[in-house]
Amino acid sequence: MAGVEVRVEGLSKSFGRANIWSDVTLTLPPGEVSVLLGPSGTGKSVFLKTLIGLLKPERGSIVIHDTDLVRCSESRLYELRKLFGVLFQDGALFGSMNLYDNIAFPLREHTRKSESEIRDIVEEKMAMVGLTGDEDKLPGEISGGMRKRAGLARALVLEPEIILFDEPDSGLDPVRTAYLNQLIIDLNAQTDATFLIVTHDINTAQTVPDNIGMLYRKHLAMFGPREVLLTSEEPVVAQFLNGRREGPIGMSEEKDTAQAAREMAEAGELEGLPPLKPQLQPSTGVGERQAVARRRERVLQMLHTLPPAAQQAIRDSYAADQVAVDPPTGPIAAPQPLPRKRSAGPLVRDEPTEVIGGYDPGYDDPTSRDRDRS
Repeated sequence: MAGVEVRVEGLSKSFGRANIWSDVTLTLPPGEVSVLLGPSGTGKSVFLKTLIGLLKPERGSIVIHDTDLVRCSESRLYELRKLFGVLFQDGALFGSMNLYDNIAFPLREHTRKSESEIRDIVEEKMAMVGLTGDEDKLPGEISGGMRKRAGLARALVLEPEIILFDEPDSGLDPVRTAYLNQLIIDLNAQTDATFLIVTHDINTAQTVPDNIGMLYRKHLAMFGPREVLLTSEEPVVAQFLNGRREGPIGMSEEKDTAQAAREMAEAGELEGLPPLKPQLQPSTGVGERQAVARRRERVLQMLHTLPPAAQQAIRDSYAADQVAVDPPTGPIAAPQPLPRKRSAGPLVRDEPTEVIGGYDPGYDDPTSRDRDRS
C-alpha cells in the first residue's frame, strides 16, 4: 500500500440554489497527512463525499491516477472507489455483526479471497488498531473509541491508497483523541497512504498533519504546509485556533463586517495564536514515516514563496534535525499582498479569491500560482 496524489481543480458544489463552496483547488501530496478545518456548516463533510464520488460537483475535476473522477464512467468510478478507505464519524458499523464480520465485510463484498486469507487480513488490521481479542464483540457492547478503531480497521482491509477521516475525534474525550491521533501517525508510517482528516479538534490540527486547509466564506481560504496556518495572524485563523467568540466567525458561519470590527475594538488586545507545537512522531518501533523526507524536499522548494512567519517556523523545526533550509532563490522575502474579496456572498468567477495572510498557494505547488483556475 502506497499513497497517491489527489489533484482537485476548480471544484464547486451546490444543493439547488444554495452554494456550498466554489472553485476549490488543492493537491493532496502522496503519502502525507492533511487536515481540513473550518467553521461548522462550511461543507467539509460534503467535500469528502464529493472526493469519493458520492456527490457530483457542478464544476471542476478530481484527478487520481490520471483519471478524472467527475467525468469517468460509472464502472471506472467503481474501481477507483476501491482506492479509498473511509472512517465515518460513528464508525458506521453493522449493529447485528460482530467486529470480525464488520471488518471482513469489504473483503467478502469486493474480493474473491478465501476465508483463511480473510482471517489473516482481519487479524492483522485488528492488531494494528489494538483490537486483538475483541473479534466476537458487537458494536453495541464496546465504547465509542473502540468503534472508531474498528471502523478504521475496516477502512484498511482493502489496502487503500487514500484514507479519509470524517471527524474521527467526535464523541471522544481528550485522552482517547490523543491515542487516536498517535494511531493515525503510526498507521501513516506503516502504510504510506495519503490521509485527509476533517476535524474541529485544535490539538489534532496542531500536532498531526503535514498540511492544513481551511474552508471559509464558501471557498478554500488556504491549503499548504502546516506552518502557514499555524503561524498566520489572520483574524479568522486566530479566532478559530483559540476557540474564542470575538472575530469574523459567528453562529451562522460569519458575522457582519461592522459587527466583527465592533467586537474586536471592544475586546481590545487579544491573545494571538497558540504556541506552535511539534508534530507527532511515530511510536517507538513503528519506523519512520516515508512522507517526511518527501515533504521536506517539497517544502524546501517552495519555502521562498511562504509568509515570513511560516518560513521561520520551518527553519526552526528543521534546525533541530540539521536539515539545510536555504532555498536556491535566497533569504526570506515578504510575499506580495493579493487582492481581497469585497463581499461575503458566493464567489463569482471574475472576482479575486480571498486569501489568508496574502498567501494563496494552489496549493502545495508554487507553479500553480500561474495556473488558470477558470
